[in-house]
Amino acid sequence: MTDPAIPVTLSTASVYPRRAAFAFESAAEIGYDGVEVMVWSDPATQDPKALSRLAADTGMPIRSIHAPTLLVSQRVWGRSPADKLARAVDMAGELGARTVVVHPPFRWQYRYARSFEEQVRELNAASPVTVAVENMYPWRPHSRLDRELKAYLPGWDPMEHGYDAVTLDLSHAAIAQQDGLSLLHEFGDRLRHVHLADGTFNARDEHLVPGRGDMHCDKVLTELAHSGFDGDVVLEISTRKAYDAHERHTDLVAGLEFARAYLSPEPVPYTPPPPEHRHRPADAWEPERHGLAGS
Repeated sequence: MTDPAIPVTLSTASVYPRRAAFAFESAAEIGYDGVEVMVWSDPATQDPKALSRLAADTGMPIRSIHAPTLLVSQRVWGRSPADKLARAVDMAGELGARTVVVHPPFRWQYRYARSFEEQVRELNAASPVTVAVENMYPWRPHSRLDRELKAYLPGWDPMEHGYDAVTLDLSHAAIAQQDGLSLLHEFGDRLRHVHLADGTFNARDEHLVPGRGDMHCDKVLTELAHSGFDGDVVLEISTRKAYDAHERHTDLVAGLEFARAYLSPEPVPYTPPPPEHRHRPADAWEPERHGLAGS
């Protein structure tokens, strides 16, 4: 079996609040090319031996690691974010993963922020694992959408910094009201990794099934397929409000089918099915309130 031109993998975050084992099993059953592990409170995501067993048992390679840099994972692996990033790179190397995704520091992590760019550069120079900094977004209070809270240092937009490698997250781009296709072109050769999820232009980090939002995910994937991109496309959607296991499974299948349809050398139009039972409550996904702040 030959490797796909652009592997499509499943983030363990896509099955939250289910645990990593469920993500590996789902990825194998549906036909993904591997898994991205989000390191957080699930003990298996913090343990390379446990992850190796999951990969061996399911036949799903671990192709990338998401460092524990979310609000909800602030205490995972201790309190030093610089040490946690280095540990994530070490674990990726041990597991054979080629990419570590990391968020820029939060504003209150000012000591970490001062040396963040230098640490990322040094880690990339010292290891075959690529540390790819993810695009984030401004935090805006819903009562004042014209006001931006300074949540990240040195900043949320990788275009303003000299990172060697970046991760493009389309849901985050939607919150920032940025065009995904334009970001792809602007990142150029620095683009090493993609988080595939849709979104609408509001202040919520929705992580929708691709094709259910406004980010023209089809065009982004088609451009990737013709640009010589050699990274992974990782489905990172939110299924936490799925009505039941069947709806979650349907969303995971739809995400893979969408990605494969438009990463094909000859794209075939694909429209994901609408959500089966889900509705958007008045207090829908808000990263500042739920503590996940940009998966």
